[in-house]
Amino acid sequence: MRAKDKLGKDGEDLAARYLEQAGQRVVDRNWRSGTGEIDIVALEGATVVVSEVKTRRSPDYGHPLEAITPAKVQRLQILTLQWLRAHGMSGTGYRIDAVAILHDGQTPPVIEHVKAVG
Repeated sequence: MRAKDKLGKDGEDLAARYLEQAGQRVVDRNWRSGTGEIDIVALEGATVVVSEVKTRRSPDYGHPLEAITPAKVQRLQILTLQWLRAHGMSGTGYRIDAVAILHDGQTPPVIEHVKAVG
């Protein structure tokens, strides 16, 4: 596995554990459609929460949240509606969150969870 892919997978694993510790129940990961991919789908009460995870080793090339552009949020909204339809949950309330992780492999990761980015 390429180092970049391993960093992304490790970040998603960290994010999933973090979200579960925060009270969410992860129900799907890396769900794909022709439009793209959802990193994490979780339930928080009756709300479906879709989380986009961005992981970087350092902020040298910008904070991970900077990679979540308005176009990315729009694509996540479309993907979320597709996921809801595919799982018979059309009409269910949803929220799109972002999880930014800085993890250099030497020090504990820094995780930032931003709710309702879109």
